[in-house]
Amino acid sequence: MLTLEDIKKDRDLINSINWEMTPEEAVRLYLEWGNNWARGDGYVIRSPDDYTTYFVINCWSRPYYIYLIRRNSEAAVELAKFELPERFEKPVCELKGVYALEDDIKAWLKKELDAD
Repeated sequence: MLTLEDIKKDRDLINSINWEMTPEEAVRLYLEWGNNWARGDGYVIRSPDDYTTYFVINCWSRPYYIYLIRRNSEAAVELAKFELPERFEKPVCELKGVYALEDDIKAWLKKELDAD
């Protein structure tokens, strides 16, 4: 599994990240195929070759982790895992669960990965 330092070295991987994808949206797109046409956003998954790479924050137990996920209609693969910096714990992990990146964390990660 990759670390944050490994991701920093892989420009193609950084460029493939969908910064707007959320865990909920990934489920809707890749696991609820019959539901996708109703939103009218024009993005429909047609085959297992369609995939998205995105971050999630896992707040089920300490230490909390940020994962980089690559999902298609057949699987979700954890590409990278690294600890959530402590300064972001309180605003994000008040409740147990898996969450999308909030604005502050997204800005921090983009800066770390030189993704702007």
